[in-house]
Amino acid sequence: MRVFDFDNTIYDGESGFDIFLFYLKKEPKLVARYAPKFVEGFARYKRGKVALEDVKSEYGYILRECCAQLTDIDKSIVEFWDAHEKKIKSFYLKIRRDDDVIVSASPEVMLAEICRRIGVRHFIGTEVDLKTGEIGRLCFREAKIAAYREQYGDTPIDEFYTDSMNDRAMMDIARDVYFVTGDCIEKIKADGVWLKELKA
Repeated sequence: MRVFDFDNTIYDGESGFDIFLFYLKKEPKLVARYAPKFVEGFARYKRGKVALEDVKSEYGYILRECCAQLTDIDKSIVEFWDAHEKKIKSFYLKIRRDDDVIVSASPEVMLAEICRRIGVRHFIGTEVDLKTGEIGRLCFREAKIAAYREQYGDTPIDEFYTDSMNDRAMMDIARDVYFVTGDCIEKIKADGVWLKELKA
């Protein structure tokens, strides 16, 4: 099985950051108040300094409060992807297969629309209830393994593609690992053997 991370792997950027900017333009009075906390959390995430328990306890209220006040979120998701579908990387569109699996920290409600557009039928993400803003299952760092196994059991991961050391746990259980930087793909693990030393 081939498994792909989404943000900065097959999507050129961080979709979570892009959707925040999208809503900042669309609902500036509501969203601007959360900008400092959101930027702080995003910076911690990029440095690998956000623990699983921090996501809900320190940042979950942003989703809860926004979802309580935003309307037509489903329509906005479609509008977002109308503008951002072009950021799906060309390398992935060339190698895409029907049985690919995306495993991402991004909310499944965001992934569903773009996966439908690019023909990916299998995806796992963070569960978010759009009515309440409550975060259910997190699909982040080591929790990606639990989310994957919940759906696919012990099915081996033949190839795993990622851009981030946040995915080290998934790298460890994959046979082959590819590190993605832009449109450049580097094989860093083959047949269970690391080809280069990884730095956290």
